[in-house]
Amino acid sequence: MDNGENLIRQVYAAREDMREADRLIGAYMPFIRAETARWLKRPPVEGHDDELSIAMIAFHEAICGYSRMRGAFLKYAAMLIRSRLIDYHRQEKRHESLVSLDTPSEKDDTPIGELITDGRDHSEELAVREATRAEIEELGRNMQEFGVSLSDVADNCPKQKRTLNACQRAVRYAKEHPELLEDFLRTKRLPITKLAVGSGVEKKTLERHRSYMAALLLIYTNGYEIIRGHLAQVMREVTS
Repeated sequence: MDNGENLIRQVYAAREDMREADRLIGAYMPFIRAETARWLKRPPVEGHDDELSIAMIAFHEAICGYSRMRGAFLKYAAMLIRSRLIDYHRQEKRHESLVSLDTPSEKDDTPIGELITDGRDHSEELAVREATRAEIEELGRNMQEFGVSLSDVADNCPKQKRTLNACQRAVRYAKEHPELLEDFLRTKRLPITKLAVGSGVEKKTLERHRSYMAALLLIYTNGYEIIRGHLAQVMREVTS
């Protein structure tokens, strides 16, 4: 298996040809199994564990949604597989709860759900925490290549709602112009002048929050599904 330019060429070819996609999935089945095993904490059993099929579908989804601005393909695919397995786990646990909590207990006819003092799904919480931690660690390593740390971002986060909205406007402009993101990933330099001109945000505002902007652009180009979802929720609360 090749994680360089050859793999990227194969991915782009697979987006246009289903036979190429099938071939690529077959070639990377060891990778898909390994990511599934990491999630299950054991090797998956083909034909028995639905998680392996979910991971294969997620890998194909990664092929269809990949672009160079997302960074290394396998890192993107791994995060997408983990995200889809979390979604599947949540759906299964929700279904089990609907079935089992109305079942009478062995002692009397009281539904089991009424006997439970804590209705939270701790296994789901643990899985989400582990996946989130893995994404944060990966983001931290990626940010080091751009000379930015997580503590820098925390210190550099806009404090005023007006400034926060301005930075978000610049991020939206970058997302609408993939060439800016590709340039950012290639040069590892924030295109502040182009962002300011294109988004209408003052250049000095972006300069003051350079570390924050760099982190956001990385998050939106490298498939950090969990972190991205959390940020979207936070932004809805802040801007509402």
